[in-house]
Order: sequence, then C-alpha cells, then structure tokens
Amino acid sequence: MKRRAMIATGTFVSALVLAGCQQDAKAPEPVRPVLSMVLEPSRTDGMVAVGVVEPQYKTNLAFRVLGRLTGRPVSVGDLVSKGQTVGVIDSTALELAVRSAKAELAKAEALRATATGTEERQRTLIATDATTKQTLDNAEQARAGADASVARAQANLLKAIEQRGYAQVKSDFAGIVTAVGAEVGQVVSPGQNVVTVARPDIREAVVDIGEDFPVPLEIGLPFTVGLQLLPAVQVEGKIREIAPQADALTRLRRVRIALDNPPENFRLGATVTAKLGKAQSPALRVPASAVLAKDGTNFLWVVDQPASTVSLHKVDLTEDPAGARVAGLTPGSRIVTAGIHSLTPGQHVRIEQEQKP
Repeated sequence: MKRRAMIATGTFVSALVLAGCQQDAKAPEPVRPVLSMVLEPSRTDGMVAVGVVEPQYKTNLAFRVLGRLTGRPVSVGDLVSKGQTVGVIDSTALELAVRSAKAELAKAEALRATATGTEERQRTLIATDATTKQTLDNAEQARAGADASVARAQANLLKAIEQRGYAQVKSDFAGIVTAVGAEVGQVVSPGQNVVTVARPDIREAVVDIGEDFPVPLEIGLPFTVGLQLLPAVQVEGKIREIAPQADALTRLRRVRIALDNPPENFRLGATVTAKLGKAQSPALRVPASAVLAKDGTNFLWVVDQPASTVSLHKVDLTEDPAGARVAGLTPGSRIVTAGIHSLTPGQHVRIEQEQKP
C-alpha cells in the first residue's frame, strides 16, 4: 500500500515538472517599449529666403600706381560707357619719368653713333696695318654695348609711356556706378578701389539659406523670386552658385540665383523673396539613432502597426547639411529611433513616445 502511494506521488510530481516546462516553453516574449517616429515628407511650400538683387558682373576699378586723385567725374547711380574715364590722378611725376626716359634714349643713341664710327675707322685702319687687332676688338665690343644700352633705354621709355597711361582709369564695359571708394584730393594706393561699375542687364538674386532647408542645395535648383514690396511681380530662376561653407556667425550659406529675364522692377538693391519654384520630391529624413549599419549597408526597424511587430528594411541614405535623407520607404511608415541593436525580427513592441527627425 505504501509502495503504491509512493509511485502515485512520484507520478504527480513528474506531471507537475512537465507542465511547468511546457509553460516555460510557451511563454510569450516580453513586449519591448521603444521610441519611434512617423516618416513625413519635408514641407517645401513654406520655406522662403530673403535677399537682394545684385549684378552678376561687377568690377572694382583702381589705379595701378600711387597718386593723388585729381578727378572723379562719376558718382553712384551714373551710367558709364565702355572706355569712359572714371578717375584721374596727378600725372606730373609720370610725365617727368617719360621725359627722363626720352633723354636717356637720346644719350644712348649718341653713344652708339660714336661707338659705331670708331668701329668703322678701326676696320679701315686694320686694312693698312695702321692699328692692331686688339684695338678693333675693343671697338666692336664698345659698339655692341652701345646697342644694348639703346635697347634698354627704348624699353624704359615704353614702360614710362605705359605708366603715364595709368594716370587714368577707364571702364571696361558699359554699366552703372554702384559704389565709390575715394574722393578728389585723396592719395590712393595701387589696387585701392576707386569706382565700382556693374552691368545692370544681367542680374541675380542673392539669398542666405540655413541648414534646415528641406531639400539639398545644388546647382540648377529652380526658384521663384518675387519682390518683397510687390509680391505679384515674380520671375523664375535657378541656383548659379553656392557658397562652399556657411557663415561662421549666422550659419547660413550664401546662394546666388540667376534670374530669367527679370523685369525693370527688379532694380539693383531691391529686396526679394525666394522659394522653391516647383514641387520637389518629398524628402524623408531620419535621425542618426534610427540607422542600423551592418557590413556597409543601412537598415531601419519598421513597425507593423496593426500587429505591433518590427521588421528590418534595407534603405539608402544620403547625407546633406540638413541631415540624412532616406530612400526606400514610403511616407507614413513608423520607424524605431532608439534601442535598435536589441530588437529581433517579429518582436512585439509598444510605442512609448513620438520623436521628430
């Protein structure tokens, strides 16, 4: 009787142990709380940059020599033609330099004439043995030195005449004076800006754009540019130039937009607003914490919202100043932004908090 009771007791204990093991094997994985965000395309219609109209071509005119400014017949806003004189300096010293060069040339030519005559006489005397070969050689060397002195004097004269022409500054093209850098009576240095002339026929919009711009900046990106005081007056344009780096203080990058046949209202210095000219493809951006990199490939954990499970999706990422742009997912997809290294495919998750890119 006792033996039967012991067998029954052992059977009951074994059944309990087997039931516990089965319960442990069938225990569901714990639901993991995660941070996530919904991928939404960047809005481009509300981004507006403010700038001014500037000439695409302008030149700072300056003198090549030091001198006192004696005339500046143009002022800001004046129209100038090609070859028109816009500045004159005192040319007294330059005139004296030309005279001195002419005198040096005359002296060199006289010495050459004397050396040439001496050489000819020595050649005549050498035929009758009335002189020595050494004397003839010396006469030839003197004549050659005189020729070199004449060549040097001629070059100095040409240089002095050219520098005399530096006493005037002329415009290289027809345009409008946008700035002046020196007044009459002022001593100007070589290279110092005296007058700035711009071409008003070729204009562009210059704007500063921040790193949060919704689309990457690239040459040829279309914009619609309008006057700030007359918003109805608009013109199309494309990016012509992008600053290689942002300003150290404002963290903005200067962008130059070439305008397509701007009307007369787009005067130089006018304030304008620029926005993207046509609808761009939506830019989906993700934070760096959401990207799982494996063997040179980027992945994102995507949440299947009806089942609250996660799956791993391969994506293409493009880095720009505004962040990482993702390709390969559709707008509205929910991705995990934290704890990506401890997830497994098909794992159940619980959304704890929203996060913005």
